[in-house]
Amino acid sequence: MRLVFMGTPDYAVPTLRALAAAGHEIVAVYSQPPRPSGRRGLETRPSPVHRAAEELGIEVRTPTSLKGEDEQARFASLGADAAVVVAYGLLLPQAVLDAPKHGAWNGHASLLPRWRGAAPIQRAIMAGDDETGVMIMKMDKGLDTGAVALTGKIEITETVTAGDLHDRLSELTAELMVEAMTKLEAEGRLETVPQPEEGVTYAAKIDKSETRIDFSRPAREVHDHIRGLSPFPGAWFLLSLGDEPERVKVLAAALSPDAPGGAPHGTFIDDRLTIACGEGAIRLERLQKAGGKPLAATDFLRGTPVPTGTVAG
Repeated sequence: MRLVFMGTPDYAVPTLRALAAAGHEIVAVYSQPPRPSGRRGLETRPSPVHRAAEELGIEVRTPTSLKGEDEQARFASLGADAAVVVAYGLLLPQAVLDAPKHGAWNGHASLLPRWRGAAPIQRAIMAGDDETGVMIMKMDKGLDTGAVALTGKIEITETVTAGDLHDRLSELTAELMVEAMTKLEAEGRLETVPQPEEGVTYAAKIDKSETRIDFSRPAREVHDHIRGLSPFPGAWFLLSLGDEPERVKVLAAALSPDAPGGAPHGTFIDDRLTIACGEGAIRLERLQKAGGKPLAATDFLRGTPVPTGTVAG
């Protein structure tokens, strides 16, 4: 089929490559405009999807908006059979949704209607969900409200981080989208089921104010918070061992069987980076100081001994 692909981050790249490998004619790729990069932002860098499309020899378009009639007419002139949208980042007006013969199809990383919105992977882990997945839906004017054609599910285990889940869901999105486009090509339509009206939740973009660890919460919630923000942007606490407190990111942790023994939350209760929470305790396993490299706990302690009784801020 003649497809328009619309996506921006790393997450969308496997789907673009898989559709091209399946033999579809991708007539254009839409992606977010190149953004400033580097410490001073003096250079601009195209998105991962933009770079992948150029490698595949596909035309790339980077409008800042699709609301204008000229841009919408330019999109319609492609004569696409379908548009495939994966983490694009721009709202699609109704005129754009209606332009392809078979409409626009989105690969969303959650089990809708749970976690509609920008950060479904992180939110699912941070909320302690046992499973998540990918849904291929026909887009409408709402925020992730379209009828669902295909579903794939993945278990969220206790050790999975947002980074791990991102990669697995990215590959699953690619598999399901190829399956969807194969069926659409063969049958001229896809059977869809409306989303339930109950169970709607929204996955708001992660705000910096959410990233600081609150050790007054139960250990399991602290653990889920750390996993849901690893590796980026990273959950953190302040470690005060000298004149100035240092910000330390926690990239991995584990629930500890050791009881806090009445120690106040935020207190290191041994010399292995086990820290008391509001209920129970967790053990920090991988840490990173500002400007430093990620280190396993043993390596971190070799350079920064943390005495029992130290309180995290």
